[in-house]
Amino acid sequence: MARSPAWASRPKTRGLVLDVIRAARSISRVELAAATGLTGATISEVVRELLGDGLVVEAGRGAPTGGKPRTLVQLNPTARYGVGVHLERNTCVIVVVDLAGRPVARTSFQGVASLPPERALPMVAAQVDALLTTAAVERGKVLGVGLVSYGPQDRGAGVLLTPQPTEEWRDHPVAPRLAEHLGLPVLLDNDAAAAAIGEYWLGAVEPHSTYGCIYMATGIGGGVVVGGEVYRGSSSNTAEIGHISIDVHGDDCPCGNVGCLENYAGPSALVRQALETPGLARRLALDPAADNFLTEFARIAAAANAGDTEARALVERSARYLGHAAVTLAVLFDLDLIVLAGQSFAVAGSTYQAVIQQELDRRLFSRRAHPVRVVPSVNGSDAAAIGGAVLVLQSELTLGRGRPEDGPRPVPAGAAEAP
Repeated sequence: MARSPAWASRPKTRGLVLDVIRAARSISRVELAAATGLTGATISEVVRELLGDGLVVEAGRGAPTGGKPRTLVQLNPTARYGVGVHLERNTCVIVVVDLAGRPVARTSFQGVASLPPERALPMVAAQVDALLTTAAVERGKVLGVGLVSYGPQDRGAGVLLTPQPTEEWRDHPVAPRLAEHLGLPVLLDNDAAAAAIGEYWLGAVEPHSTYGCIYMATGIGGGVVVGGEVYRGSSSNTAEIGHISIDVHGDDCPCGNVGCLENYAGPSALVRQALETPGLARRLALDPAADNFLTEFARIAAAANAGDTEARALVERSARYLGHAAVTLAVLFDLDLIVLAGQSFAVAGSTYQAVIQQELDRRLFSRRAHPVRVVPSVNGSDAAAIGGAVLVLQSELTLGRGRPEDGPRPVPAGAAEAP
């Protein structure tokens, strides 16, 4: 069914109004006009349209202000859903979130990394289908799937440009193939960028702030959000702080750089360093043949938290390196906040948070102008998967899409929208 002229003529206006409603939780039409700068007549028409589409609902009346109490509106969480799929080197996490960004179902499984994409993607699709069925989510309400993974990527083509986990994944059109299996649009994005935007959607950051996200799972990534939008750069491969060189005389990295942060401070680096410490490796029963660095890293982090001096020294050294990267990120983008997200921070976050905060307080160029706080992600170890689903939901807000009769549509990288 074709869109109505009113729908097609103002996607930005609808998106603006819906985003303000999301951020405010509940708000009156008068307050919407003040917050957006739109006329009362425009607000009334857009809200009427959103109510008709089921995206918002009326939520009682606000406090008296001397006249008739104003009717409040808020998002209808069950109106639409997004699916987030996080493809990691060892694990795949899938979440379903409602329009408010709240997870309603989750599953995870291993084994994807050991399979070629032609076998792995049908397995992922089957898991998504099963999760939607278990959660009793109507497929017509699902806007799409946010597939998030490490970079580099070609978001427009939905292609990974890396030979990880194996060479077969390089240049494979993961997003188009997964979309074919699911019959749903699939958006490919960076896991750190996804984790960063998830904080914005759930109201964990100020709406107009400029903040960064350091993401650490098996590797280290980064993302920057400016006024609710991910900073993309020329190819959407920005803020890859894991591949900032911290030693110009360091070892070669598979990315092509030398002395990369990830090779000194990432979980695999800590596991390698622990294995080179015989007493520690023996105490923690570390397996030199293990290929799941997250499990081995978790053992090191648990020992550090329990007071093992050698384990703690390794974690603190990693945190110092990350503090160096955080200072670089904050200087480049003049950040207000840095969020720590990912599975590795979930098990060792307190140490990293304290050390990175110390480095920023001591070394940041702009520290006298304003502080930069370091905080843990509100989405915990599933931050990337939840953020992937949020990226799909955000396309609903910013472009005004999501009517079931129109069908959800992917948002291509760099797509222009009508004013």
